[in-house]
Amino acid sequence: MVQEEKKRYSEEELKEFEELIGQKLDATRSELNYIKETLSKRNDSGTDNTSGNSKLLEDGADTSERENLSQLAARLQKFIQQLDAAMVRIKNGTYGICKDTGKLIPKERLRAVPHTQQTIEAKLRQSR
Repeated sequence: MVQEEKKRYSEEELKEFEELIGQKLDATRSELNYIKETLSKRNDSGTDNTSGNSKLLEDGADTSERENLSQLAARLQKFIQQLDAAMVRIKNGTYGICKDTGKLIPKERLRAVPHTQQTIEAKLRQSR
């Protein structure tokens, strides 16, 4: 008897991914909050009385670091949106199904990249 190719993940399998995504969401949100706090503290601390020349160097480094933190915050925000969208797909039963091929995305890939919507083959085809 030929085993029919599975089209969806079971409730138990989806629960595993829901927990994994929930943990990643919690960790990412707390990292984002930490970065936002760091950025707002940086914006508040402009009252020290250091000499002019070193102050300019500090301002340049501070601006660069603030830009890096802002970029990181934007990436984390995007990651949170992708994870939230994955949670919606779990709820509506479409999680783990490749948006290009309609095939089931392997569990190993979903564990590594839980917000993915493509099999690795579809992803590689897209990047050509």
